[in-house]
Amino acid sequence: MLRTNKNKIFVGMVLFAILMTGVAATTAEGPKPNLKVLPKNIDHEELVKIMKGFNVSLGVKCNFCHVPSKTDPKKLDFQSDEKPEKDIARSMMKMTAKINKKYFKSESGASSAITCITCHNGKEHPASKIDIPE
Repeated sequence: MLRTNKNKIFVGMVLFAILMTGVAATTAEGPKPNLKVLPKNIDHEELVKIMKGFNVSLGVKCNFCHVPSKTDPKKLDFQSDEKPEKDIARSMMKMTAKINKKYFKSESGASSAITCITCHNGKEHPASKIDIPE
């Protein structure tokens, strides 16, 4: 009987340790995003929504702007500014915000008239000219 209680205590301690490890893993903050244009206090869901908007607007995947992690090449290093496309995206975000503020009196993306898709139309690079039928 004494052995059974020791086994129960041991199993209980192991389960508790696993539970605490899981809690720590889900509540521990990972690296902060490297935000230079977007608000520093943006929540994760809004950030993901904006990034998915880039995916659709430019017809690209995340690795278009983000480099592979040096520790795990299967993951991306969202902190790195190694790729020039990331700075180009920041410049484009500033440009569209200025256009929307000046001409459409909007600072938020919700009611903006100009967005990435306006010029990119699902392509990595916007067309340099518009073909207008005669």
